Amino acid sequence: MTPAQLLAFERQHPGATPTKHARIRHELGISEIRYYVLLERAATSIDGIEADPITARMVRERVEARAAIRARRTAA
Repeated sequence: MTPAQLLAFERQHPGATPTKHARIRHELGISEIRYYVLLERAATSIDGIEADPITARMVRERVEARAAIRARRTAA
C-alpha cells in the first residue's frame, strides 16, 4: 500500500467512525491500529506529501494535537 493510497482513503473517509473502521478491515485488509501507524508514516513521507499535501498536513496536525493532549495529561 502506497502513501498516496493511504492518504486517498483517509481523504474519502475522514474521522474515526465504526463504518470507517470496518472499511479499513474489509477494503485494506489491515487492523485499525496498523492503518493509523501507516497513515502517520505516509503523512510524514515525501511521497505522501507530494501525493496529497492537504490531507498529509491534516493528518500530521491531528497527530501533533493528540501528542500535546497526552503530554499535558502526563505532566499533570
